[in-house]
Formats: sequence, structure tokens, C-alpha cells
Amino acid sequence: MFTSRKTKIAAIFTAGALALAGCSSDDGNGGNGASGDDTYKIGINQLVQHPALDSATAGFKEAFEEAGVDVEFDEQNANGEQSTALTIAQQFASADLDLVLSVATPAAQATAQNIQDTPVLFTAVTDPVSADLIDSMEKPGANVTGTSDVAPVDQQLDLLKELVPDAKKVGIVYASGEVNSQVQVDAAKEAAESRDLEIETQTVTNVTEIPQAVQALGDVDAFYVPTDNLVVSGIASLVQAAESSKTPVIGAEAGTVEGGAVATLGIDYTELGRQTGEMALRILRDGEDPATTAVETAKEFTYMVNEDAAKRQGVTIPEAILSEAETV
Repeated sequence: MFTSRKTKIAAIFTAGALALAGCSSDDGNGGNGASGDDTYKIGINQLVQHPALDSATAGFKEAFEEAGVDVEFDEQNANGEQSTALTIAQQFASADLDLVLSVATPAAQATAQNIQDTPVLFTAVTDPVSADLIDSMEKPGANVTGTSDVAPVDQQLDLLKELVPDAKKVGIVYASGEVNSQVQVDAAKEAAESRDLEIETQTVTNVTEIPQAVQALGDVDAFYVPTDNLVVSGIASLVQAAESSKTPVIGAEAGTVEGGAVATLGIDYTELGRQTGEMALRILRDGEDPATTAVETAKEFTYMVNEDAAKRQGVTIPEAILSEAETV
């Protein structure tokens, strides 16, 4: 059984630096050109299939449905391969599209590299500045803008401490190739200092390495799973290893809890995608310029608890959390 409640929390954004080589390709569309009958062609470059990204894409499309706007979507999935995301972006660059949506940081990087004359929106990107997608959150500076899924890492660690009061050592498995994950790991290490927690990390390059990474972390008191696309897509293997050792898993988003983590204070990705769709409508119909359209962050975060997973991982959920939650 899953339970949740919504609360509004100010998102704190962490900026870093990541150099990304760029290349140019003209799609011949000349920007946000739209057909006279209010019908648009939009390409979607999604990195991989997992609940969070699927929900973001669905929410984006729902924004157009709710607005009564006709759209022909060319929806592509890279199956977790950066090279495939790059190929999709190159195909979109030569297509007659009005706008391109990129879902997750690696897909956004590939898309921004190859498309400079058509509006590009991203969603489910933690730190677009560190990913070298934009100049700043307030003024992106080119044809790229979108929504960030930066998570309230400090509040998530507070939740971890509430669920596992004696926790001292927290293990994190994350993809070495995802800058969004490194940003979250750095934020977790900073937040852990004032919470008497020690963060231990292991990196992976593919899903098959997750069980070995969990084993390499050794004796930890809990696992924290950031919004890492690779690890979330393979969450079952991490949860299986955690359950065998009765080690609680705390996630950064609801899909991870649905996949077997005990709890999260995370983003509603359907709403984040819808928010991105509303930005796209303003760009396409109202002529907003992506260069001056500020990047938006999630407006709502959701508490979700998986009681069955808690039992399997040896966690007793405090009544205060259960009594405040809505049943989903």
C-alpha cells in the first residue's frame, strides 16, 4: 500500500561546473514557427523508460490536451544509451519541428548540442547550469529552457533519520556519467554533516553493476537513491540486495518508492511535465523567447510511504507519518 500527502517546500538550487563540447546543426525551421491552424509538431527525446520520466512526458502531453491544442508528437526513447539520445537529437535537427522536449539530463545535453534554431525544452534535469545547458536559471541565454527536478535533499535526509533514528552511515549508488547525480551526491554530503551522517558512495556505469556496488558499500544503515536515471531504472536489483540485509532504502522521488523504497519526499513528475508543457505553450502560442524564459522548479513535493517495503526492510513507520498521509 502506498500513502502520500503534498506539501510545498522551497527548492534550493546547487550550481557547479561541467564543460560540454557543443556542435551546431540547422534544422531549417527557424525557431518557433507554428502552422496557422494552431497545430504543432513536437519531438520528444526521452533518455530511458522509468516511472518518473514516463510521468514527466505524460504530463507534458496532457498540458496540450487540456489547452485543446493539436500536436503531432514524434516520441523517441534512447533506452538509457547516450549515443542513441545523440542520434535522436540529430534526427530531430533535420526534421520540420516546432519544438523539442528532452527528458533527463543526458538527453537534454545531446539535444542542446545539436539543435540551436528550434526551441528546446528540458524536464527532469537537476542542475541545467552544471550540465552546461543554460547560462543561468533566470536568463537561459539561447534557445533552451525548461524545468528542474532539483530535490529537497536536506529534507529527505531528515526523513531518513526519522525512519531510521540510529542511522550513521548512508550508502549511495549512482551513475558516474550523470552530472545530475553528482550534484545530488554533493548536496547529500553537505547536508549529512549537520545530521551526524556519513555518506559512502559507489558509482556504476550500467544496471548490471548495481548489486556489486551495493555489496561494495558494505555495512551501511540505509541507502539513499537520488534521481539517478540509471539506478532508478534498475531499482529492483538494489531493493533486492537491500531487503536481503534488512537495510532501508529512501528514495528521492515517488517512482523509486513504487519500485520498493520505503519512503520519499519527492517530486510529482506528472505535474513537473505539465508545468513544462505550459511553458511550451507560452513559447509556441504567445511568442515567449526561451532565452529570457526563466527555468522553473517543481511547485509541489509529495510524501510517499511504501508500508509493504518497510516491513520487508525492517522499518517501523512512525504513526505521525502514517496519520498525516493520504492514501493513493
